[in-house]
Amino acid sequence: MSQGQTSSSPCLGDALGRSIHYLRLSVTDRCNLRCTYCQSNAVHEFIPHEHILHYEEILRFVNIVHRLGIEKVRLTGGEPFVRKGCADFLFRLRQQFPSLDIRITSNGTLLEEHAALLKRIRVGAVNLSLDSFDAATFASITGRNFLPQVLNALEKLLAEGVSVKINAVALRGITEREIDNFLAFANTYGVDIRFIEFMPMGSSTLWNKQLFCPVSELLTLIGQRVELRPSPSDERFGGPARMFSMTGKKGRIGVISPLSNHFCHTCNRLRLTSEGAIRLCLFDDQEYALRPMLRDPAVEDAEIAAYLRRLCQTKPLGYDRLRAKKETAVAHSVMSGIGG
Repeated sequence: MSQGQTSSSPCLGDALGRSIHYLRLSVTDRCNLRCTYCQSNAVHEFIPHEHILHYEEILRFVNIVHRLGIEKVRLTGGEPFVRKGCADFLFRLRQQFPSLDIRITSNGTLLEEHAALLKRIRVGAVNLSLDSFDAATFASITGRNFLPQVLNALEKLLAEGVSVKINAVALRGITEREIDNFLAFANTYGVDIRFIEFMPMGSSTLWNKQLFCPVSELLTLIGQRVELRPSPSDERFGGPARMFSMTGKKGRIGVISPLSNHFCHTCNRLRLTSEGAIRLCLFDDQEYALRPMLRDPAVEDAEIAAYLRRLCQTKPLGYDRLRAKKETAVAHSVMSGIGG
């Protein structure tokens, strides 16, 4: 525990000196899209309903980790709003934790009707997954013709004044063709567009060298169109995205490079899967079952907190796992089951 938090510290940290302030919270493994870079063509069995954490159990967990220094919680899935009662849960989450930085990652297909609520409960930002502005390409990637629903939700969120960031997975032969569309959208709406490298996640992933597009190539393409200047992160504790402003234009461009230029040494994340397991690293399939403790009335919050402090001391460097796997899948779990 040379640089990290000690076992008696009220906050979470690991043996490598990284402090943990950020929880990625998966509320469901179900999704109404079937994106090629996530579920691919795998036969995916959803988690049985009785194994999914109840909302009350999630609130209990958030209360525990909030006291341990977690200041930012991101709801993920699957698609969070596929789960019944997600909007009500968000309202309860804000009521119980007024100071918490609440964020959401969504595919946008079900967001339009919830835009006003997200504004009301002061969601810090919605990260919208959107890999193409072309209807045919969107359908090819996601397996569904839902682009109009996503764009309608995006318009409604912006009209309500909700901060929106666009996340696009960089796919060779697709993303390069759409660079001008992304730049035009960023400039028109003044939003951040972040390109994320395609990761070799899942045992039946479609990842291969031919599909992989390093974000450095996208920056080169963008730099041929606009002048890019490094821009500071607006995240309180930083984040994995390297951000750039565009001279003379609104909006910003960001790149997230888990493969070509990893950021594991600054990772401040803890993950809770929808079935109630702690995952310390995206690239490590080791998970630690927490659901039995959360469901046992004899287990006190202090015991769970102590357990979490011990677990976090073993948080690995994800890039070591990735490098050891070389060109094969680095984790067998499907991304929708992990929570991103």
